Amino acid sequence: MSHYRSMLIMPGNSPKRLQDASVFNPDLLVLDLKGVKDEEKDSARLLVKEAIGFMDYEKVKIVVRINTLESGFGAKDIEVIARVKPAALMLPQASVEKLQDVEKILAGVEKEAGLEPGKILLFPVIETVKALENVSSILSVSTRVVGAFFNADGLAQELGMTRTKDGEEILYARSKVAMACRVAGLDSFDTPYNDGNDTEGLEKDAGKARNLGFTGKAAINGRQIDIIHRVFA
Repeated sequence: MSHYRSMLIMPGNSPKRLQDASVFNPDLLVLDLKGVKDEEKDSARLLVKEAIGFMDYEKVKIVVRINTLESGFGAKDIEVIARVKPAALMLPQASVEKLQDVEKILAGVEKEAGLEPGKILLFPVIETVKALENVSSILSVSTRVVGAFFNADGLAQELGMTRTKDGEEILYARSKVAMACRVAGLDSFDTPYNDGNDTEGLEKDAGKARNLGFTGKAAINGRQIDIIHRVFA
C-alpha cells in the first residue's frame, strides 16, 4: 500500500453512502465504525461486513476504522471485520501499546480463520498529544503499519484549540507527522478540510499539506476527491 493520494471517510451505518462511495474513485475508502453512535455500533459492524463482502469495491482499497479496544467494541470489530479481509484496519487514538494489543488480536483471528498472516495492514490515527510525541515509535511498532492518518480535530479537542481554515494552530503537529512518515518510508494522510463547499480553500489546504511532506489527504465529502488527486498528482 503506497503512492495513494486520497482516503474518503464514510460512516459505517449508512447503506446508501456505503453503496455510492466508490463512484468518487478515492484511492482508499475508509468505512467508519468509530463515529457511529454506541447503540448503532453492532448493526454498523454487520453492515460494513456485508458491504465489503458483496459490494463492488474493486477499484478502491478498503480500510475500516475500528473502535478503540477500551470502548468495549474494538475487539469485536476486529473479530468480525478481519474475516472479510479489508486491506487495512485504522486504529483511533493510536499508541504503541494499543497497536500491540490490536496486532495480537488480529493475528489470533487470522490463525483461527485460516487467513494469510500479516496480510491485513494497520493505519494508526495520530490524534492525541501522546501519539504526536511518540509518532516515530508508533510507526515502527509493527510491520503491518503502512502509514498514518493525522486527525487534527481529535488533537484540537484534547488541547482545547479552535480550528481555523488557514491551519496555523496545527502547523507543528502536521509537520511532525509528515516528517516521521517520510523517515519511516510510509504513507501520510493529512486531516480533512471540513468545509465541503469551499473548493478554493480545499485546494489551498491540500497544497499546504503536500508542501509539508504529506503523501495524501483525507476527505469527508466525495466531491473533494478530484481536487485532492490533482494537488497530489
